[in-house]
Amino acid sequence: MNIGIDVFGCDHGRSGMGSYVLSLVKNLPRNKGCTYDLFGPEIDRYTFDPGDGSVSYSGIQIPDSITAERLWHLFYLNRFAAKKKYDAVLFPAGSRIVRYTRKIPGVTVIHEVLSDTVKACGNSSCLKLFKSSLKKPAKIIAASQYIRKDLVNMNIKPEKIEVIYDGIDHSMFYPRPALSSDMINIQPFAIKKPYIIYASRLSKPEKKHIELIRAFSLFKKKTGLPHRLVLAGSEDPYAESVHREAASSPFASDIFITGYFPHKDFPELYSGSEACIFPSVGEGVGLPLIEAMASGIPVACAKAGSLPEIAGDCALYFNPDDTEDCASAIEAVLSDTKLRERLIKSGFEWVKRFSWEKTAEKTIELLQSLK
Repeated sequence: MNIGIDVFGCDHGRSGMGSYVLSLVKNLPRNKGCTYDLFGPEIDRYTFDPGDGSVSYSGIQIPDSITAERLWHLFYLNRFAAKKKYDAVLFPAGSRIVRYTRKIPGVTVIHEVLSDTVKACGNSSCLKLFKSSLKKPAKIIAASQYIRKDLVNMNIKPEKIEVIYDGIDHSMFYPRPALSSDMINIQPFAIKKPYIIYASRLSKPEKKHIELIRAFSLFKKKTGLPHRLVLAGSEDPYAESVHREAASSPFASDIFITGYFPHKDFPELYSGSEACIFPSVGEGVGLPLIEAMASGIPVACAKAGSLPEIAGDCALYFNPDDTEDCASAIEAVLSDTKLRERLIKSGFEWVKRFSWEKTAEKTIELLQSLK
């Protein structure tokens, strides 16, 4: 079976969606009688290459813009897929670009809460566009039950949706020996310990970066503890307001915003931290939670979106809109020894159920079922 994998809309590997494709491609099953061909921007020819010759890449020369990519999918995708003789096509960035193949079965992957995306559009035509595009693929992969429910509420047929959770690379994320150094050196960053981490794109208010900064400031004022707050993630225009909030904090010198942070370096960043604090609401996946757990650090997060589904009983939950509650959660996860031990132990056992091998195998089995 010849499977095409569309890597347009994956931010050249520099986002959560890009990390998803990198991990999926690396773990594609080689014993399923399938051949795999990635197609996308020519500049990404080596971005998603697993390095073992198991996948090919078809580069397409078009301007690096979302408009150009959407136009290409609208006018050229069907002809291209037929020429490549794909038996099925996987669209990992399903909510970024409206795409489908007329005669070749396609599977769209949804990692976002689309109802929130539609609200952000602010018009009814956006909703119609999403609903129309999601009726085209043969199947939809939802990365969580929370996303599946959201799609059903948008009148997508339940039988069309398959839940396949994202995995975790256990060869990357695992408990590492504590280093005696008081600095974590990850070029070009030098981060002073102790610190807590929030790994998420600085992209919209729902990520709750500003609320976390205020809670962290209250935590520092109440406890006088030496911890720093590290915000690691790519930046959108919204990031300017996060920077302003950090600069106005009385503890601005203890807040470190990294900007884009390479996914390959996150294991070391997690391992050097004292806790993962994740205040985002409406999150569809919450992969950083299980990466942190696998790294052997405790997690405190918002009781919202898919986070309770992803973290189970292995996280300390708080209300991100309640500054006192969030600050108390930070203090507890850092200072309560018994709580820390319980969260670390239960979290490490919990994440064993997540693996990219399982994710890739279930994804390919779904594609094969369409032939």
